[in-house]
Amino acid sequence: MPTTNNLLTLPRLIPLAITLLAALLRLPWLGLKPPHFDEGVNGFFVDQITHTGLYRYDPANFHGPMHMYVLFLFQTLFGRHIWALRLPVVIVSVLSVWLITRFDRFLDRRTCWFAALAMAVSPAMVFYARYAIHESELVFFLLLFVWGVAGLWKSGHKTYLWSSGLALAGMLLTKETYVIHVVCFLLAVPCLLAWQWLFPATFSPCARQQWTLTDLAAVLGFSTFLVVFFYSGGFFDPSALNGLWQTYSIWFERGTGPDGAGHAKDLRHWYWVWLMVRYEQPALIGLICVPLAFLPRQNGLLRYLAIYGLGALAAYSLIKYKTPWCVASLLWPFYFVLGAGVSLIGGYLGKSFVIAMAVLCLAIPGYLALRLNFAHYTDEKEPYVYVQTYREIEKLTDRLDTLVKSDPANHSLSGNIVASSYHPLVWLLADFPKVAFIDDGQSPEVPDADFLLIE
Repeated sequence: MPTTNNLLTLPRLIPLAITLLAALLRLPWLGLKPPHFDEGVNGFFVDQITHTGLYRYDPANFHGPMHMYVLFLFQTLFGRHIWALRLPVVIVSVLSVWLITRFDRFLDRRTCWFAALAMAVSPAMVFYARYAIHESELVFFLLLFVWGVAGLWKSGHKTYLWSSGLALAGMLLTKETYVIHVVCFLLAVPCLLAWQWLFPATFSPCARQQWTLTDLAAVLGFSTFLVVFFYSGGFFDPSALNGLWQTYSIWFERGTGPDGAGHAKDLRHWYWVWLMVRYEQPALIGLICVPLAFLPRQNGLLRYLAIYGLGALAAYSLIKYKTPWCVASLLWPFYFVLGAGVSLIGGYLGKSFVIAMAVLCLAIPGYLALRLNFAHYTDEKEPYVYVQTYREIEKLTDRLDTLVKSDPANHSLSGNIVASSYHPLVWLLADFPKVAFIDDGQSPEVPDADFLLIE
């Protein structure tokens, strides 16, 4: 028989085990797949910070500047390796899994464990955490914002005020699509109140707030400082602050164009659901279980997350511009609904059902995550593999690395690269100053070179 002390440690061991599982799926062989196109672009921007001391924000690039400075920090600490650029994203993704387990202050513990398990093994969450792109950071800040607001309602402690305030600043500094989520957060409130009038959910009374106007001013002031600091390149480029709103005129033009700026998908409105069917079965089950959140006497936060999740899914479905990594920011509300559904139905069907669902949530997406991340990571038949560099690039880069290791003077080798797109080669070959990048169809100024790469 287990002792009482062992039983008391179980609520701590399970979240720890789930978080460890998330790390084990994300960390190994982090440099396995070649740099993605966007990673090459981000790496190029990081090199610009190294050379000039700041990142000059361009509204045409959409995404916020903080990501570039984080990558710069890790590249400075660990060197110009692709795994060094990917490492901070992995850390943020693992922290997101841990943060989901901390929602047990507001939701049933089993609900949070199932949600965290689903995120830990999600093919999308793992795959895009192993890229040096923005999506995992946006997911973390979305979770942190909801956690902070829920904490303000339940306890009113100023810790939650800081959490929600910094999460909003983090969203703004990370990716322009934060505006979709903020609008969905706001619109979910009247929808929740309307449904509350018809079929009341359970809400704890709003706690007496333990923060003062001074605390609020401190949160707003520090959050504003962060936004201004990063967007202005550490105050060296104040004109870049205009990009905060200029980016949206470009964004709307591209996103609403007939071809979605080249990223429209054949399935159109059903694209995200199709990805759930293909890869994200736990989230799909959560989507199917959404009606359970609208039953009387359900947890109010759970119902709010279900409404918000449906709203975000609908908003992204209407936008023609669709890149598959955006699915990561759509999945997490349905993980909570999945957990609640399993807990609710498990109360009638018993532990066997709960165990079976746990195995299902672990086995199928876990297999898909392993297959995608460690075997088919450049297979263009996989919908998640999008504008990915093929491994054939290593025929050039590995040979150059071998030559440089044998003689560092080989950094002076000359090369002509003639292609319609240069990334990630611009970043990969930045240490070779005599490499020329020529647009496809154009002739190089000096036709001969030590190596040629022609599309």
